[in-house]
Amino acid sequence: MLDVISPSDPPPLKSQLPAYIRARGILSARLQDSGRGTRVFDLSEAGGYRLKFPHADPCEAMIVNTGGGMAGGDHLALSLSLGPQAVAVCSTQSAEKIYRAERDRAEITVTLTLDDAANLAWLPQETILFDGAQLHRKLTLDMAANATFMACETVVFGRSAMGETVHAASLVDQWDIRRNGKLVFAERVKITGDIQSLLDRPTIGAGARAIATMLYVAPDAEARLEEVRELLAPDDSAPVEWGASAWNGLLCIRAVSPEASALRRQTARFLNRFRQLPLPRVWQC
Repeated sequence: MLDVISPSDPPPLKSQLPAYIRARGILSARLQDSGRGTRVFDLSEAGGYRLKFPHADPCEAMIVNTGGGMAGGDHLALSLSLGPQAVAVCSTQSAEKIYRAERDRAEITVTLTLDDAANLAWLPQETILFDGAQLHRKLTLDMAANATFMACETVVFGRSAMGETVHAASLVDQWDIRRNGKLVFAERVKITGDIQSLLDRPTIGAGARAIATMLYVAPDAEARLEEVRELLAPDDSAPVEWGASAWNGLLCIRAVSPEASALRRQTARFLNRFRQLPLPRVWQC
């Protein structure tokens, strides 16, 4: 767990935007096995967000933000449930951009449910935080004992290729995963203040500008640890540092890099090999 708070956080600016122009997105979907593949049996959409389902195997659910990003005060609540033996991949149309907040934070709440033998790959593209951004994100998963869950979340702090730096921002990230009703993974991450200076510290990021967490929860998770470590063998051409551990029926991978593009390439390569399936087509655009 990483908990870094600057003692000199600046006071928030008074909001100049009325609340009614902020985005309030709600997405809810139920996917079930039809005998001829996983299909959408229930779908609800509200606000500036949509779920699109390209014709793909396995079933793909693409989150589309018609606003092109999130600013302070925006909120997305997504609920996705998979019935018995349903198989799906959920991703985003592009990287999610979190812009400067005047006062209120942007919020993303994700609620996932996996029934008996369901299989979900949660693979959104990167989340990019700009200077002044404030993001509070929460992911909650309830899964059956024999279900399978693969997740990859990447956060990029400013686009270094564009000369961007993040000197004042806030990221709060919360994960709660329950398997057969038992809490097996709980994490709280809070990085607030001068993020670039914090990430430059050797014990925090050692110069990282992009971080990734991958989590695999499945009956065979612990047995695949050595396989994962072999797949994460150092690559001299990519400045990415990896670490992997397994316990309690799950496998967790951390990665940091000073280059977002290098982390994306290595993450994509790992996911292709580990899952033995191609990534969603939007990752290749």
